[in-house]
Amino acid sequence: MAKKPLLTLDIGSHSLKLAEFADVRGGLEMTRYAVSDLGVDPQGDTDRSQYIITTIHDLLRDSGCKPGPVLLTISGHSVFTRFQPLPEVQPDKIYQIIQYEAQQNVPFPMNEVVWDYQLISGHDGSVDIMLAAIKSDIINNLCDCVRFAGLQPDLVDVAPAALYNAVRYNYDNLPACTLVVDIGARSTSLVFIEAGRVFIRNVPVGGNTITQSIMNEFGISFDDAEAMKKAHAYVAFGGAYEGPQSETVDKVSKSVRSMMTRLHQEINRSLNFYRSQSGGAKPELLLLTGGSSVIPYTDTFLREKLRIETDYFNPFNNVAVAESIPTEEIGAHACEMGPLVGLALRRMHTCPVEIDLLPPQVEEEKKFARKQPLFAASVAVALLTLGVWIAFFARMSGAVGGAEEKIQSRVNELSRVEKSVIAKEAELGDVERKIGKLAALELRRGAWRRLYGELAKPLPPGMWLTKITPVDKLSEEAPKEEEDPRAARRNRNRKPEAEAEAAPTGQRLAAIDIEGMAYKDEVGTRDAITVYRDKLRETLPFSDKTEITWQPARDDAGTLEFRIRAILEEPQEL
Repeated sequence: MAKKPLLTLDIGSHSLKLAEFADVRGGLEMTRYAVSDLGVDPQGDTDRSQYIITTIHDLLRDSGCKPGPVLLTISGHSVFTRFQPLPEVQPDKIYQIIQYEAQQNVPFPMNEVVWDYQLISGHDGSVDIMLAAIKSDIINNLCDCVRFAGLQPDLVDVAPAALYNAVRYNYDNLPACTLVVDIGARSTSLVFIEAGRVFIRNVPVGGNTITQSIMNEFGISFDDAEAMKKAHAYVAFGGAYEGPQSETVDKVSKSVRSMMTRLHQEINRSLNFYRSQSGGAKPELLLLTGGSSVIPYTDTFLREKLRIETDYFNPFNNVAVAESIPTEEIGAHACEMGPLVGLALRRMHTCPVEIDLLPPQVEEEKKFARKQPLFAASVAVALLTLGVWIAFFARMSGAVGGAEEKIQSRVNELSRVEKSVIAKEAELGDVERKIGKLAALELRRGAWRRLYGELAKPLPPGMWLTKITPVDKLSEEAPKEEEDPRAARRNRNRKPEAEAEAAPTGQRLAAIDIEGMAYKDEVGTRDAITVYRDKLRETLPFSDKTEITWQPARDDAGTLEFRIRAILEEPQEL
């Protein structure tokens, strides 16, 4: 019987990564995956819950993965991590010492956190305690988002710890000391690896530092700054090297170098701390990973500054990738797959570091779900036993006069239980209906945005939309207004942006009336409007009944005006 696939989810501050793994002849193979940005500033005050739920829905759809139990990993900056030496005590006192160390080192009340620990080797043969803790409200909120999206959290790991397990699994002959640098959006995780030892530290420098610098430099939005970073970012050479001719590229590259200089300083401080306070060795190899590590010349910069051999971490040295996944596609995202591989290994092998920050409430729900079949069998046996006894007493009613009263009393008791169960089932039904409504609302929330995208996609250069009006009944006539010269002049001066009248919430959308203009010298003849209409007909949401409803003929004007009624194949709820 084939084993069920393993579903893993990495919840980062800027993006989410989902992957499905299979156990293939004792080895690990990635069969499906998807990556998607959250679309929100990692350091902003915006509530990310809705973005996480929506993005998980998108990942499930894009990857083709089926909902079910999922292994989670969360960013290192969200988790408090501390390494403490374990005093020499009796074995039965170890857990008490660990609890004491947790109370002394975790900077929050213990009843407000979810925490776990791992015993690891120290630098002189002693034993160290690795403590990991996260605020309960943070991890509960993340688990609620995952469950609302249709998945069931089964384990919560920390990204640096999962990355450590992935490195140990994929590299057989590491040098005496290796440093893994995971450059994320909000922070960078430093993972020091020695034989039997691990040390983790997070520094508050990441890819979003570059984005914020670009926003300040150019006075643009987060989305525009992120797009500019992806298009032009590279580590400037500095010194006597001649900068790029483009002023924009030059400013972006200098922002990147400024961030990399800060990162270099943080790495140096962490190296000194690791060697002086933890007795660690100097790293002989630096492995780069993380979404921001792919900025060109990052490896060259760190190699020159730190004087350490630098390479990119490959999480698929000993992990297979399904043939259905294109090589160039997985190559573009390999730097983000390390924590997902480490998560999958938690269910395949015994890993060197096994941290689990699953909230107690979710853990209890897991246990209850596992016991449900046993409960059902117990109830069935109890009911069967009850039925046998009822039959026995019925047959023996003539011989035993008091049996009927006992049976009736038992039946009355079960009836009360039944009423209670029915009431609970009714409450459960109400909750399920509310969840169904919320899920339906979530699916419909992007309908208007997608329709607007389909209207704008076939527009040729020189043509723009000026007005979009939703139509909820096809019996309505398309607007037929008299030509007003003054209105025409105003339309010519208007910026080429569509003025959309949003449909009321809950309204059925049957068609869309659109108005637009085009420059004659750019689109040519009036046939361009007909071509635009024909392209709309070929677009999936719109039917062949889409038609031009108004197109005045003015040979002396420099622009063309038009109205089109775009009829939907199927009415949509908005």
